[in-house]
Amino acid sequence: MNFKNEVVELLAPKVDLPKEKIAALIERPKNEKMGDYAFPAFALAKVMHKNPAEIAKEIAEQLSSPAFSNIQAVGPYVNFAINHEKLISQTLTEVLTQKEHFGDQKLGTGNVPIDMSSPNIAKPMSMGHLRSTVIGNSIAKTLQKVGYTPVKINFLGDYGTQFGKLIAAYKHWGNEEDVKKDPIMNLFKYYVKFHAEAEKHPELDDEGRAWFKKLEDGDPEAVELWQWFREVSLVDFKRIYKDLGVEFDSYKGEAFFNDKMQPVIDELKQKDLLHESQGAQVVDMGEDENPALIVKSDGTSVYLTRDIAAALYRMKSYNFVKMLYVVGNEQAQHFVELKTVLKKMGYDWADEIYHVPFGLITQGGKKLSTRKGNVVFLDKVLKDAVALAQKQIEQKNPDLAEQKQVAHDVGVGAVIFHDLKNDRTDNFDFDLEEVVRFEGDTGPYVQYTNARAQSVLRKAAKMDQKPELSNLKLNDDWSFSVAKALADFPRIIARSSDKFEPSIIAKYALDLAKKFNKYYANVKILTNDEQIASRLALVEATSIVLTESLRLLGVNAPKEM
Repeated sequence: MNFKNEVVELLAPKVDLPKEKIAALIERPKNEKMGDYAFPAFALAKVMHKNPAEIAKEIAEQLSSPAFSNIQAVGPYVNFAINHEKLISQTLTEVLTQKEHFGDQKLGTGNVPIDMSSPNIAKPMSMGHLRSTVIGNSIAKTLQKVGYTPVKINFLGDYGTQFGKLIAAYKHWGNEEDVKKDPIMNLFKYYVKFHAEAEKHPELDDEGRAWFKKLEDGDPEAVELWQWFREVSLVDFKRIYKDLGVEFDSYKGEAFFNDKMQPVIDELKQKDLLHESQGAQVVDMGEDENPALIVKSDGTSVYLTRDIAAALYRMKSYNFVKMLYVVGNEQAQHFVELKTVLKKMGYDWADEIYHVPFGLITQGGKKLSTRKGNVVFLDKVLKDAVALAQKQIEQKNPDLAEQKQVAHDVGVGAVIFHDLKNDRTDNFDFDLEEVVRFEGDTGPYVQYTNARAQSVLRKAAKMDQKPELSNLKLNDDWSFSVAKALADFPRIIARSSDKFEPSIIAKYALDLAKKFNKYYANVKILTNDEQIASRLALVEATSIVLTESLRLLGVNAPKEM
């Protein structure tokens, strides 16, 4: 039973409003003592020419339902208190019957390419890449749960003027032996040195541009160095993705679209959309807007041209129903231009392209920058997080089996969870000690709560007790608080998928964990009485939903910690 729908059905014959309007008006009281749903009578005051409090009183007196233990007027609101026993029984039955499929929905179908992560080759992955990677991964899992087929695309930054600079840097200061020993770190060192030297010797930038032009023209030496840089980078990236538990359906990067840009330029010309401005080729964006740059005055391509080519290729390859770009806030204008140009070209499906922006990770309040070398490497952060988790596990549970695996799940999970619990568009400061704590609003706290629930179930099994759905009779406030949160899980999934917002699930997992820990502290779960099997059903249901919440965030849930 959907209790909100039940409220709508009860109210529909009594108020002169369409059901959709009633559903939209229904609120959740901030104070749980006021009930679980509230209908504001203000909307009826004009039509009925009465005080909203009088209207609420009249409506409440006409309503009754076994689904609600109390229906009463509180000022201008009609408040509905759910029947505890009914909600607990129904929710636990649904969760334990459907298990990890609880919350599955059919909100849509079809392919959804997600452009995410996209690090630049020849540079170590930094904390800056964490956001796009884990946000995209979580959105993919959530969209899959509601019926879509996500296609995770790693649009590698494997082309552009920066590779001309890197080749120039390698030719000046690099040697093959060093690169073979530690490819990424040495290539990165050359890149940082190039920028430092270019500030003193601006002619280096011209050299970098010349090497990029050679690369574009297919010069054998430039192409060979570029391919080598790409291969060694991918090996390193895949190792880190494995650590994060993230896989991709495509690694087609910018270079793949080199031969697909001229057809875009030709089509823009053919459709009379391209014109010259200061030697460059641009598309007009409308009044008071800067034009969109398609080809620079020196004849080289730009990101926008490549992204148009990639969008056309993806539509042809995947026939997508929507396409997402999980890219930082600062790129907002780029995606406005991408959609506008595609629409001008006559591709109405551009309406289903969504920029999914996110804020910055700072450290000590300062932005991280690759160019200046003040960067925090993701690989090191993950290793440090695992070591911190290992240290805490050794203190709390030195005899734990699979200690290494659990430390990995907790350390890496802590970093992912910390990122995803923040609203996507917010900036946040990263402090590893805070992130890997077992207390507070952290991933380890949610994991520990789930491990606690699993521990209860193991102890019960030793008593020959197990969760049972027959004769569920729980109606106490602690059980109701947990069950009500469990019942909300499908709504949380729907909201998260609709808004492309993983933090909705992360905040829900924290809330459910807190409610279960209060239950655990106030109820003697393993007392051997007629309700023990029902209490164990609540414990198992909580573990199922916590585990699934963490899975949707890309975080593992160890059964012991």
